[in-house]
Amino acid sequence: MRYEATTVEEYIAQIPADRQETFRKLRELILANLPAGYEEGILYGMPGYYIPLSRYPNTYNGQPIGIAALASQKNYLSLYLTGVYDDTNTESWFKKSYEATGKKLNMGKSCVRFKKLDDLPLDVIAQAVARITPAELIAIYEKTRHFKG
Repeated sequence: MRYEATTVEEYIAQIPADRQETFRKLRELILANLPAGYEEGILYGMPGYYIPLSRYPNTYNGQPIGIAALASQKNYLSLYLTGVYDDTNTESWFKKSYEATGKKLNMGKSCVRFKKLDDLPLDVIAQAVARITPAELIAIYEKTRHFKG
C-alpha cells in the first residue's frame, strides 16, 4: 500500500487505526536502539532509518543507505531490516536468535512480516537495530555493491 506522507507522523496517521499503536511502539523501539549517525524520515514512501546523504552521498541510486524501515501493507505490517539482509553474519545471528525465542519468523530477504507487536521478539529486534553502526553499514554497502569510489 502507498501512503502520501512527508513525515513519519503523517504516515502513521494515514494507516489503519488498529495498527497505529503497534507502529508507534515499534518506532519507539527502533529510535531507542538506533546508533548515533542514523536519521529517521520518509524513505521509499515509508518511515525509514538511514545514513543521511550529507554523510554518504555516493550511493548507486542517489538514495540514503537504510538500516531499517516500517510499512503498513494490505494484510500485515512489515519491518525491513536491511542491515540483516546485507551482512551474512548478522543474518545468521538474527535467524538463530529469532528462532530461539520460539516465535515464528515470517521473513523475505529483509522484510519481517507480522500482524501484532506480540508476534515479534522485541529484544532481538532491538539488538538487530543496534548491531550495525553507520560506519559498519557503509563498509558493508561498499563491499556488497563492489564500490569503486
